[in-house]
Amino acid sequence: MKKTIPTLIGFSAILTWSFLALLSTAAGSIPPFQLAAMTFLLGGLVGAGSWIFRPGAIRSLRQPWPVWAIGTAGLCIYHCAYFFAIQSAPPVEVSLIAYLWPLLIVVFAAFLPGERLRVHHVAGVVLGLTGAIVVITKGGNVGLANGVMKGHVIALFCAFIWAGYSVLSRRFGQVPTDVVAGYCFITAAVAFSLHLMLETTVWPQTPMQWTAIVVLGTIPLGAGFYAWDFGCKHGDIMILGALSYACL
Repeated sequence: MKKTIPTLIGFSAILTWSFLALLSTAAGSIPPFQLAAMTFLLGGLVGAGSWIFRPGAIRSLRQPWPVWAIGTAGLCIYHCAYFFAIQSAPPVEVSLIAYLWPLLIVVFAAFLPGERLRVHHVAGVVLGLTGAIVVITKGGNVGLANGVMKGHVIALFCAFIWAGYSVLSRRFGQVPTDVVAGYCFITAAVAFSLHLMLETTVWPQTPMQWTAIVVLGTIPLGAGFYAWDFGCKHGDIMILGALSYACL
């Protein structure tokens, strides 16, 4: 029971991420790095906003460089690399490769102290991966139509980055989840810089688009990341990995 509540909190993040595609589409034709900058800024503010009521929480940002390296890689490098991958290979193929991360979480977590890979973990993640393939390909054939492309390699890199971030977070279980706000702000800054270099600014045109962006930034890319961090640090990370296919 000790891990049940944190695991459920981590699973709530997976539930919010199931709305990513819907909300991203509802946001309109906003360039990807601009959208990332806007939403991750909101995600950071979700955590930082609570510091008004918990003044001492800001001290959580004083962490050694390995904590920042892992957190920045997890949020910033993963999402920026994923956007590059989408632009460099067919999106369906990129999504399928990048979504190997739950499988990798289960495998990597087996090497953590006190963790053990069990049959139900393997069965759950294999069934989940099979379902993900069916959903992403819409029941079509699985294959790389034009051979291996740069985007495919980047997508595989993304899978390892997110799985590594999630599992290594467990090694820093004593680090408060408040630090995720810092990860979000760094990601927003990097995405904004890439937007200025590579994209043309396009602002939302309707209240519905603005609403979608606010919801996207505060829930899936805001509260979702805080819940995932807490779940990975204190919950059953192998079960979280297996459950990550449930809401695709």
